[in-house]
Amino acid sequence: MIKIYHNNRCSKSRLGVAVLEASGKDFEIVKYLEDIPSKNELQNIINLLGIKPIALVRKSEAVWKEQYKGKDLTDSEIITAMVENPKLIERPIVVYGNKAVIGRPTEKILDII
Repeated sequence: MIKIYHNNRCSKSRLGVAVLEASGKDFEIVKYLEDIPSKNELQNIINLLGIKPIALVRKSEAVWKEQYKGKDLTDSEIITAMVENPKLIERPIVVYGNKAVIGRPTEKILDII
């Protein structure tokens, strides 16, 4: 099952949902600001993406600038920051089987579905 981590207030995230709808494939929408991923779930997503945790952080968010920017954080501390402040998680993220992609640009979603 395809899963999209989605924030309806984000235009790129809404475009990601539209791409999945157009594909005709079944998918699940995870509203990650409400249904916050656990630390283990987020670590798994990061592993599937093949990135370091810092690459999944929205560094333009005020909470990042105010609380974390410039600090020497471990990967575990960065993941904890995203779990505690899910607004920091880049979006949309699409997971399908053992593959995942950040849907920016939206066309990247097509690469895994």
